[in-house]
Amino acid sequence: MNQFAIPLRVPMHPSRWHRVSQLRVLQRLPGVGLSALLAAAAIRLGGIDWLQSHGMSALTVAIGVGLVVGNTLYARIAGATGAGVAFSKQTLLRAGVVLYGLRLTLHDVGQVGVAGVVIDALVLTSTFLIAVWLGTRVFGLERETSMLIGAGSAICGAAAVMATGPVIRAKADQVTIAISTVVLFGTVAMFAYPALYALIPHGSLAASARSFGVYTGSTIHEVAQVFAAGRSVSDSVANTAVITKMVRVMMLAPFLIALSAWIGRGAKRQAAGQRAPAISIPWFAVAFVGVVLFNSLALLSPRTLDLATKLDTLLLAMAMVALGLTTQICALRTAGPKPLVLGAVLFVWLIAGGGAINGLVTAWLH
Repeated sequence: MNQFAIPLRVPMHPSRWHRVSQLRVLQRLPGVGLSALLAAAAIRLGGIDWLQSHGMSALTVAIGVGLVVGNTLYARIAGATGAGVAFSKQTLLRAGVVLYGLRLTLHDVGQVGVAGVVIDALVLTSTFLIAVWLGTRVFGLERETSMLIGAGSAICGAAAVMATGPVIRAKADQVTIAISTVVLFGTVAMFAYPALYALIPHGSLAASARSFGVYTGSTIHEVAQVFAAGRSVSDSVANTAVITKMVRVMMLAPFLIALSAWIGRGAKRQAAGQRAPAISIPWFAVAFVGVVLFNSLALLSPRTLDLATKLDTLLLAMAMVALGLTTQICALRTAGPKPLVLGAVLFVWLIAGGGAINGLVTAWLH
């Protein structure tokens, strides 16, 4: 044989490729349909006033619905729906993260000012690094679990955990443990912050609507919980808190890119002298930034924007449901109390350390 002969790859015939694509779609339909049905039910439940007033968003309800069905009825239909559930948990999740950018604009950044951006960045970075160090060195947790709890506490709760999972290749049970931990302490924060505000001396800088709003938005986990806590104090506190929180959410994309670079450089080399693995930038994080920039141009009509955000909520809820379907309760028991202890420490840090960061940055820039 000629040593310079180039092996030829025979391209798949178009009709065969079409049949394969159709087969994949048909295999995924049952699971996608199941995820969509349960997600729609979760969104409907999430619209109940009592749940909304207690900071329980549709995404939080969705993972609960998924866990209930996943640990009761799902085993009987897992064979027929597994492909579609996996598609919902992976591909639809990434699409949901991208569309999440339609909730943000560059104008949001301007409204909280330089101080708000610096505070968000410092709270995010410190919380995540503390989570990884304590989780792995002190509590002996898996690195992935520590990172997920840190990301959820540092950025935007369950949505951040879900977005970070694919970047660090976390397992379903690790993601569920992190979401459960973050939701628990985010809910506690929702009630603790209004009580904390009542203890602040009136007339002090911390008691102003803007200062306490920035503090609330930069340290509470979920967007819904931020709104509920801020609203319990005043509308002006709620408005500033939500804007600050959305700027913090916007930092999800650079965080994922930096995390991917960190993991890539820290990966072990297979042999001496071998180059470090290439840094893998998550495409959906870049797309997320692109969508934020596009949304800042205000080209979409309010009706189109409303429909797009509703679609995004459905996609993220489907991903949450799929995650719950594939997680067994026994995995949560196996994790033990350590994730909750880590979550509690981060909760205290966000209140005390986050408060210190707010005070120092505000004093420095004013």
